[in-house]
Amino acid sequence: MKPIVKTIIWLSIFSVAMGYLESSVVVYLRKIYYPEGFRFPLTPVSKDIATTEFWREVATIFMLISAGVMAGKNATQRFAFFIYSFAIWDIFYYIFLKVLLAWPESLFTWDILFLIPVPWVSPVMAPCIISLTMIVLTLLIICNQEKEEYIHINFIEWIFLVFGSITIIISFMWDYIQYLVTNGTEKVVWTLSAKNDLFAEIKNYVPQNFNWCLFGVGEGIICLAMLLIFKRIRRTKNE
Repeated sequence: MKPIVKTIIWLSIFSVAMGYLESSVVVYLRKIYYPEGFRFPLTPVSKDIATTEFWREVATIFMLISAGVMAGKNATQRFAFFIYSFAIWDIFYYIFLKVLLAWPESLFTWDILFLIPVPWVSPVMAPCIISLTMIVLTLLIICNQEKEEYIHINFIEWIFLVFGSITIIISFMWDYIQYLVTNGTEKVVWTLSAKNDLFAEIKNYVPQNFNWCLFGVGEGIICLAMLLIFKRIRRTKNE
């Protein structure tokens, strides 16, 4: 078995285990705050639990970054393995929630993804699509590097990847921004220094419409970056 195959297998095992760890924490939190099942509007969470949860999520990201750094041989591989770990972790997070809680009911069930600078919300399908895109990008990089071709991401390709990612992030925040525009509120962002409970400032917020058009634009830009990388690889081979 090739060393790269072993690396991908062990990285996959690690990421699946991380997915179960993440989902198990969510099971505990939902038993406490949503005994009748997860729903919007969100139940306020005490400051100590919210702070602990915030740093747990930060620790999770650092663990995934560390796995990518240890697995990769160069900067591009480290980036590729990081997004691969993130993607596998995210997909299996939802798989384990489905097994443990029979949630989400469908791929169009709304979920809250992140809280900074404002809540990110979307149907479950959206982060799953992104995760699959990450896996394809990883395979594009790793498979070609294993053919003794150093594949890097050039400046223009990075611009497309970053701009596409920012567009997708805006699509996640779009519904909440629309809620603020329509309803208005004095405090829209929870911070670690806040004295109030987490979600207290959005106790009446229920997601309505996900901006699939904006999400599609962001996903399209990322796919364009991947196409540019692929075409550059093919061009290099033919020279």
